[in-house]
Amino acid sequence: MTNSLPSAVPERRPTIALLVAVSAVNPLALNIYLPSMPTLVDIFDTTAGMVQLTLSLYLAAVAIAQIGIGPLSDRHGRRPVLMWGLGIFIVGSVVCVLADTIETMLIGRVLQAAGGCAGIVLGRAIVRDLFDRSQAASMIGYVTMGLAVAPMIGPAIGGALDENFGWGTSSYLMVVLGIIVFIWAWFELHETNHNRAAAGGGLRGLVRSYGVLARSPLFVSYALTSAFTSAVFFSFLGGAPFIAAKLMNMTPSTYGLYFMMVAAGYIVGNWTSGRFSARIGIGRMINGGNIILSLAVIAIAVAFGMGHVHPMSLFGPMFVVGVGNGMSLPNAIAGAVSVRPDLAGAASGFTGSMQIGAGAITSALVGWLLTGVLWPGTIWPLVLVMAVSCCVAVASGVAARLLEAAE
Repeated sequence: MTNSLPSAVPERRPTIALLVAVSAVNPLALNIYLPSMPTLVDIFDTTAGMVQLTLSLYLAAVAIAQIGIGPLSDRHGRRPVLMWGLGIFIVGSVVCVLADTIETMLIGRVLQAAGGCAGIVLGRAIVRDLFDRSQAASMIGYVTMGLAVAPMIGPAIGGALDENFGWGTSSYLMVVLGIIVFIWAWFELHETNHNRAAAGGGLRGLVRSYGVLARSPLFVSYALTSAFTSAVFFSFLGGAPFIAAKLMNMTPSTYGLYFMMVAAGYIVGNWTSGRFSARIGIGRMINGGNIILSLAVIAIAVAFGMGHVHPMSLFGPMFVVGVGNGMSLPNAIAGAVSVRPDLAGAASGFTGSMQIGAGAITSALVGWLLTGVLWPGTIWPLVLVMAVSCCVAVASGVAARLLEAAE
């Protein structure tokens, strides 16, 4: 695999490394604070529920921001929207550095999320600008395989920084990395959307674009598959830090090291997508990935049901969840953005919004259930939400394949 994206279009093209970098700032900022969440309760003299909002509001802001970012890039181009997004991300990271209350921290997290998600949306749209559907699935797989390094090393870095230099060091790191990626994109990223005149503008154009997509059963099926496949992982993000700390007495750095197993599985799954999607087809890859997800969640339930309360009982199956996610997600996204190639930006934003929105809801739901609402002091609230998400993902994936075959 070369470092540049192959294309028949005679223009300067972004490298895979740049697409990985602009896509990675958002998930890195999401994950780097995870090991510090239990610590923030005491630092800000607040409750676990308020600290949980640093995750839930982050995901909600990503979901909402993506609604506008995709259509804006269809109208005004990928490059200017991305540069504005990275700028907002840097401002949010500075606010997190200066935060002395949980409320200020939440403002910074929302700005980080809203700005940084531009890289995720536009990384996918840029790939679709340059490739047809089958190639796009493979390229998204390769890009997200590299992207998976961010959530893999994020908790490990965050846990080490927390224990050795204090939790705030993570915010300084995000400021520096945001500036580096901004400068890199400024000099290397060139416009890939050359059909801007065809896209509708303003609020009316945005509503029209999303209306067209929402009326497509095939698009909705792909988008729901992406949303609930992701919800399995985000449910884990919402509950695992507290389960690890309270149920297994894990330190932030230990949690970060075990979390690397999850991202390693995601890398394996994305490599599988990049290698085989064009050959096998996106429908089979989606359904195969969702079956693997379901089996992994069953394995967690069996292990804890038999009394094996050990980190490997959770993180071992979560490695397999990562594999299933890596197989299913790139193909579901490629399918969604290919239903209407002329609305690739809007489709990427809509899909991403549903994906992160489902994640925000499920992560908050798990956190709420773990406060004592249902089965307090156990892993079962997390297992319940993950299992329901698996069921919806499998049903949506099957529906997408049936609709594709009918067309």
